[in-house]
Formats: sequence, structure tokens, C-alpha cells
Amino acid sequence: MPAIICHSALEAVALIQSGETLWTHSMGATPRILLDALAQHALTKDNLTLLQLHTEGAESLSHPSLQGHLRHRCFFGGLPTRALLQSGDADYVPIFLSEVPKLFRSGEQKIDTAIIQVSPPDKHGMCSLGISVEATLAACQVAGKIIAHINPQMPRTHGDGFIHIDRFAAVYEESAALPIHSFGTGDAVSLAIGKNVAQLVRDGDCLQMGIGAIPDAVLSCLTDHKDLGVHTELFSDGILQLVEKGVINNSKKRFYPGKLVTGFALGSQKLYDYVDDNPAVIFMDIEQVNDTAIIRKNPNVMAINSALQVDLSGQVCADSIGTKIYSGVGGQMDFIRGAGLSEGGRSVIALPSTAAGGTISRIASVLSPGAGVVTTRAHVHYIVTEYGAANLRGCSLRERAQALIAIAHPNFREQLSRDAFDVWGLNL
Repeated sequence: MPAIICHSALEAVALIQSGETLWTHSMGATPRILLDALAQHALTKDNLTLLQLHTEGAESLSHPSLQGHLRHRCFFGGLPTRALLQSGDADYVPIFLSEVPKLFRSGEQKIDTAIIQVSPPDKHGMCSLGISVEATLAACQVAGKIIAHINPQMPRTHGDGFIHIDRFAAVYEESAALPIHSFGTGDAVSLAIGKNVAQLVRDGDCLQMGIGAIPDAVLSCLTDHKDLGVHTELFSDGILQLVEKGVINNSKKRFYPGKLVTGFALGSQKLYDYVDDNPAVIFMDIEQVNDTAIIRKNPNVMAINSALQVDLSGQVCADSIGTKIYSGVGGQMDFIRGAGLSEGGRSVIALPSTAAGGTISRIASVLSPGAGVVTTRAHVHYIVTEYGAANLRGCSLRERAQALIAIAHPNFREQLSRDAFDVWGLNL
């Protein structure tokens, strides 16, 4: 049955009924126009559940008037949902990013309607999920119906993210700019961390990077490296700059050699123009991108991620500040484990030494009560701050404490040394 061609976004989302479980396309492909319409439509419905990863520009769905009408169920928290998660007005599901598509495909999590943003159909009727395949492909495969915003500004990307227009129940077409994230090397602390991480990267490594000031700073420090590859959740402008300089050529990879593999892209218009119809960039289902059995196929995987807090034993908290949910488990463990299994693979957790204007040490004697252990002390490898790198692989608790205190902020080292004995019983 052909899709209903709608004259407004509100008309498109009018197919959604009370009690439905919805999935929204995420990251840079967040269908903001449809979601703004959903914020209106939901006021006439009850008990809607919105499943999501990190969304961009979807603040309209966080309005207090929607309580009782729509509840967020988040596999990853972000700016639009963080306050709701911390107040108990939204639900957080801790889960590895690689497991989210499996949750859908197994039927453990039902999806009535998928709300997505796609490129216009090609001559074969195929639309592209564009700059964000992540778990949305799996959601579309199992959803009872799909409501699509066809956006002429959405790039047509190569890989897994093609859906025939006949799969859509309703479509609304409007040209709209995609979210832009500017690239920058950040402040002096981020740049110092970037330099320390860059020293651990070897020529020929296969990189996985996140987004933000520290990953950008790391990438800006890799211009003298050679033959780097990329197999990552996120493709950003920092990576694109290294592609243009010839630093990244993917020549040493065994999985898709010569190709850049990613799950989603977020950055500048230049980045979106680069991935448009570019067969050198493969956008894959995140169940595949983050599969440790696939990650390990590439030699010398270098996984670089961030954290909120690390304790003296090497436990890494990355999704919460104490009991307050901040982000999510995401793909950190997928890649840290994949890198650990890769021939010559390594992983880095990079973070500033302090928080709250220098008043709190991010390297703590113990994690804050309720803090989520995303990377266990058995999986952790390098911890990097602006004061250096600590290699924890194969180290005892006493050796870990010594190494971590050495890269903590100087203002906190004396107290951490006392805590190592008083709390952990370690004689340093």
C-alpha cells in the first residue's frame, strides 16, 4: 500500500494512537519537524512511549504539559532528556549500544511506529537513512508502521541504511538544515589531553572516537601519523580533516579495507556533503559496527572514549554523576572489549583531572554512591588526563593507585594517597 502523502508534519503523525510505543531516529538525523508535530499531537493522546538514543533539537517533547501523554524511554540521555531523567520523569535503560538492535529484532522491545528522516527516493524508490543508521534500521525492520520526513538536504549514504518508500505509512516532505556541530580543539586542558593520547596512537592504528572537545583535540594532534584507519560509531569533522590530509586512508584494515566504517555522522555541512553518495564511507547497522567479533578483525584497534569519574582501582563511570543519569552506556564497552581482543589493540579513557571548576577530582578514591560502572577494572587499559597516561593493564590494585594518583590533579594527590591506605588498605 503506497504511503499517504501528507501536507503537514501534524497530518503525518496523526496516524499515532494512544498507547503506542514509538522509536525516533536519533543523532544528526533526529526528525525534529515530525517530533515538534508529535509534541502537539501527543496532547490529544495518552500513554505514548518514545524510545530513543541521543536526540538533537527535540526539546519540544520535554515540555511539562506532555506528562501523562508521552514518556521518554532512553537508551542514552542527552540535553533534551537529561532533566527528565534526573527528576524521574523519564526512564533510562542501561544497555550496550550493540544490543539495542538485538532488543528490537528479538521482539523483546516492541515498536509500533518508527519516526524517521530520510533522503528523497532514488530511481529505484530507495530512500536513505542518511547520516544516522545506528539502531534505526532495526527499528524500521520491526515497526508496525513508519512515518518519514523526506528531506532533500539529507545525504544519500552508502551501506545498510536503505528503505524502500513503499515501507512508509506516511511521508511529509520539507527541506530543512541538519544539525551542525563545529569542530574545535577546545581549551588548554583538552589540548593537553589530546597530546597525551596522540602519543599512544601508532601509525597504522584503526581508530574509534567519540564527539566533543577531547576527541577533537586528539584528532588535531594526529596530523603527523600515517596509514590510520577508522571503524567507529561516529564520523566527525576531526576525522574528515585527517582523511583530507591523507593521514587516514584505511589501508591497514582487514574489515572493509580502504573504506571508512561508521554508524552515524555529526558535524559540519562540509562533512555531510562529503558523505553524500560517497562509496568510500560505509554507514552500517550499529549491531555490526559495535560487534566485538567484527571490531577485533582489524589489527591495532585504538578505542578512545571519555568518562565522568574513575576510581583508584580503575573502575570507570561514564553514564551518571552519582545516581543522576547524565548520558548512557553507549558503545564504550563494545569498543574497549573489541580493542582488547584485536591483535595489537589498545583502549584509552580520556578525561580532565577535575570537575566543577577544579573543586572535584575526577580520579576518586571510590566512585560516588550510585555511579554506574560502564567499563570494569578488568577491561580498562589506559587512563589519560592532562597530566599524563596511566597504563593499568595487568597492574595490581596498588600499582593502579600509584599510576592514577600520578596523573591526578596535584591538589588532590596527597588526599588520594591517604585514601589509598585508609579506604583500600594499600601501602603505596
